[in-house]
Amino acid sequence: MPDTDRLSATFAALADPTRRAILARLALGETSVQKLAQPFDISLPAISRHLKVLEHAGLITRGRDAQMRPCRIDATGLIGVDHWLEEYRKLWGQSMDKLESYLEVMKAEQGARPAPKKKSRSVKRQGEGRARKD
Repeated sequence: MPDTDRLSATFAALADPTRRAILARLALGETSVQKLAQPFDISLPAISRHLKVLEHAGLITRGRDAQMRPCRIDATGLIGVDHWLEEYRKLWGQSMDKLESYLEVMKAEQGARPAPKKKSRSVKRQGEGRARKD
């Protein structure tokens, strides 16, 4: 499968919250389809369809152990996503570097300028400024 198709399949697989929950469970270790299905309020065939999508995307592998078909996460399926995201990390990093430089220039300009003088507003207390009559 070409890289762009694999990337699309990976993102499509990760778009579903049930499949993300299945991956989170498999991150804890290999398990059977039956055990994977337990926390979900969906049928076993529906879980199997989710597993097929994850397998097609290269995010899981399924083995055969007698009657059981253990599933395990395959982190290599996320390598394409990581490579794709790396370009954006670089872009975001450059943007943050530019922002940091700009803020340093702004701080330097603030330090070079004298602080603006605040107008003093003295509040006169009642009776101040008048002559007392004793």
